[in-house]
Amino acid sequence: MNFTAKLIATFFGVGLLRPAPGTWGSLAALPFGIYVLLYANGVTLAAMSLIAFVIGVWASDRYAKSIGGKDPSEVVIDEVAGQWLALAFVQPVWWQLLLAFVLFRFFDITKLWLIGRLEKLPGGWGIMADDMLAGLVAGLLILLSRSFLPL
Repeated sequence: MNFTAKLIATFFGVGLLRPAPGTWGSLAALPFGIYVLLYANGVTLAAMSLIAFVIGVWASDRYAKSIGGKDPSEVVIDEVAGQWLALAFVQPVWWQLLLAFVLFRFFDITKLWLIGRLEKLPGGWGIMADDMLAGLVAGLLILLSRSFLPL
């Protein structure tokens, strides 16, 4: 097994936490995501999400193959990349940060619409792509809510 792939795929071991490793992965993504929003901007965070996606495709594919799994629950780099993408659409205020977390987890868990179909892609692409779409949908819903709600 490739140690680097495991380290990245499990986001430095966060994916080994139980129960609900995906939720732990999303929670672990929040501090850095919030930091980037406060000291840079959402575009920078979206770029970081895309970098995590590209690296995550490789790492999750390599790790999953090494243990003989399709989408091992301990692989959480997909949650990190998707959560960062959801956060890229928000302003760093508590209710938007919370909403980004909750909506991302909702779409990641339920796999509504095309999200579930992307999970069927081969290897690391299927592991990563569904979470990116979940993050995009969550982020766009928050962006829309900010347009219509006087908050």
